[in-house]
Amino acid sequence: MDHIPPRAVTGAAMDEHVPRRRRGRRAVRAGAGAALLCLAAWGGWQLLPRGLEVAARDVRIARVAPGVFHDDIMVRTSAEPLRSVVLDAVESGRVEEVFARDGQHVEKGDLLFRLSNPQRHLELLARQTEYAQQISNLANLRVAREAGRTDHLRRLSELAFALEQARKQHARNAGLAARGFLSAAALEDAADRLAQQRRALDEERRASAAEERVREGALRQVGGVIEGLQSGLKLVSASVDALAVRAPAAGMLTGFRLQVGETVRPDQRIGRIDDPQRFKLSARIDEFYLSRVRVGQPGRALQDERSYALKVATVYPQVQDGRFTAELEFAGAQPQVISAGQGIDAQLTLGEPARALLLPNGAFALDGGGAWVFVVAPDGVHARKRSVRLGRRSNTQVEVLAGLAAGDAVIVSGYTSFGKAERLRLTKR
Repeated sequence: MDHIPPRAVTGAAMDEHVPRRRRGRRAVRAGAGAALLCLAAWGGWQLLPRGLEVAARDVRIARVAPGVFHDDIMVRTSAEPLRSVVLDAVESGRVEEVFARDGQHVEKGDLLFRLSNPQRHLELLARQTEYAQQISNLANLRVAREAGRTDHLRRLSELAFALEQARKQHARNAGLAARGFLSAAALEDAADRLAQQRRALDEERRASAAEERVREGALRQVGGVIEGLQSGLKLVSASVDALAVRAPAAGMLTGFRLQVGETVRPDQRIGRIDDPQRFKLSARIDEFYLSRVRVGQPGRALQDERSYALKVATVYPQVQDGRFTAELEFAGAQPQVISAGQGIDAQLTLGEPARALLLPNGAFALDGGGAWVFVVAPDGVHARKRSVRLGRRSNTQVEVLAGLAAGDAVIVSGYTSFGKAERLRLTKR
């Protein structure tokens, strides 16, 4: 039997491991893909903007710095006459004559214009007629009273004489009766006549007094009516006199535009008379300072490189369009050349200077309400909202009370375009 040599060992049986090598390559590829995806995600995340993108050129940045806070504000004022007298029409009518013109200096009592109103003249004539009639009635009452008084005096005199005669007759009869020459009946008749004369005299006195009281009351009533008519007559006369309008005070006539033939109505504003020598300043001030502006506070008016002392005279607390009105008077001399309506810059002192951390004043103080600001990070690219506490403000400075330190960079321009963003990213685009 032939000897069969042993078969050489080959690697043919290793062909079964090929699928394992393919699975390894897939794993490597999957791991590499995952790594690339993570790298892309990280790069994309790095490229995403951090907060709202804002162009750096559109914002203004300032640093918090220590300094002296000057508690002053600058306001634009308008010059107004210190004293003015308003001219309102008291009566209606047609303008017949005009004796003055706008801008003219007038003296008290100068005739300005004259109106015509036939109705007022008719009323005056009617009142005068009624007044004259009542005067006539009063005169008639007085004449009647005097006549009645004279008649009563005459009758009283006659009755007093008759009483005296009766008294004497009764005395004689009493003497005769005592001597037996006159009967008791005759004496009794004499006594009755005497008593009757006394009663007649007393009744006449009472009647005279009663009639005098009645006539006196009638006279008082008519006198009261006459006084009322006299007052009404004065009013009507004054209304007629008011048709000729005169200047109530001396000064500069302003806003006077009447023309002949024009109809004037009661309470119509005709113009005013201004004091041409003394002026006051009216300022519209931001409502933020309403609680800090008080009567008596000092200030300065600046004109022609000169300064004039002021003081706050009146503060009107009504706020309109975010501002209130204050009136300032000159504490001493006023500018030599000044006219109504002229604009003048004024500086109001609200408090004493004091050291503080300061920022330039800007729209940020209003937009943030003094409660927060956007602070720029050291990289100069990012800014984050931060709670702060701001204090007093002037036209150029804002006092920082808390939340910021010296050197912090703050966006001091307006915040309205940022909406509700909490972070900003400043770009150079």
